[in-house]
Amino acid sequence: MAGGNFMQRVLSYVVNEVVVNGLANSPTFQRFAVRTSKQIENISKQAVQKRQELAEQIKDISKNMEDSFKNR
Repeated sequence: MAGGNFMQRVLSYVVNEVVVNGLANSPTFQRFAVRTSKQIENISKQAVQKRQELAEQIKDISKNMEDSFKNR
């Protein structure tokens, strides 16, 4: 049983090395990785901007509600 486990780990390591090296040296995969990274970066920037906009809107709503209660 232990010999099978060892062989499985060796085979897994070899396959991992082949796949990783194959992808690392693939121009197509590199372009995909760069495009994906840029898209994630853009989405993150948009999320920060939307969060700031929402914070401002909540601040304005809160101020309006406060003013409304003061005027009663």
